[in-house]
Amino acid sequence: MTAIKNVTVLGTGVLGSQIAFQTAFHGFTVIAYDINAEIIEQAKARFASLAQTYIDEHIAGAADGGSVAALANISYSFELGDAVKDADLVIEVVPEKLEIKRALYTQLAKLAPPKTIFATNSSTLLPSALKDFTGRPDRFIALHYANRVWLHNTAEIMGTADTTPAVVQTIVDFATATGMVPIEIKKEHAGYLLNSLLVPFLGAAGDLLVDGIAEPDMVDKTWRIGTGAPLGPFQIFDIVGLTTAYNISLMNPDPKRQAFVKLLKERYIDKGKLGRSTGEGFYSYPKK
Repeated sequence: MTAIKNVTVLGTGVLGSQIAFQTAFHGFTVIAYDINAEIIEQAKARFASLAQTYIDEHIAGAADGGSVAALANISYSFELGDAVKDADLVIEVVPEKLEIKRALYTQLAKLAPPKTIFATNSSTLLPSALKDFTGRPDRFIALHYANRVWLHNTAEIMGTADTTPAVVQTIVDFATATGMVPIEIKKEHAGYLLNSLLVPFLGAAGDLLVDGIAEPDMVDKTWRIGTGAPLGPFQIFDIVGLTTAYNISLMNPDPKRQAFVKLLKERYIDKGKLGRSTGEGFYSYPKK
């Protein structure tokens, strides 16, 4: 059982929409928030696509009305106060930039009711870098999801020194109730578990490209054949999204990371090639 009933997800990009849909699929009332009506319309199309994906990938119950019910459980808002006024839990999935997140939590602190737990899905920032902006450090926690949440269903849970044990347990219960496997992390660690392993791997692939050692398809082919993994690093970049890769790499002062940032921007991002979500990144993808 979980005390959480009403969930607001802030951000309807690739991962935000997945988190919202997975939560709604398991019977929770969800408000999907983003900054304007145009982005909300794009989100509706993304949710419709997810509903079909759950059916196509044979997620239990999806074809028997589960996907339709999930869509009915989701409402939309681009008014922040409206979106959080009844929330038991707010999951923040906004761009991986410290100043954006801090500004958002400063607003949230004034708008959300005292009962609301705040959870950041940040993949690289420590929750302690944000807690003082939340107005409720005892009810603030990190809740990190992996891409394709219905399949890679880990939920990494990491509090700060101020997060109460009751809040940690509430989020563990919520994760379980939404079909996730809760991964409790004993103390704050940048990158959690998954990204502590994944980011160096992707960084090594970026180095090979920047240094002109090999092109993405050859790097990916080598990794798939040599390890039996289903995807290579550049295929993973496309799934994660090149904007996210850019923002994360931007925070690393290492010259190699900055060279990769420049390459991403000039060859891909400036040309609208943002990964699978736009139909082209390191690879091209057929339109559905």
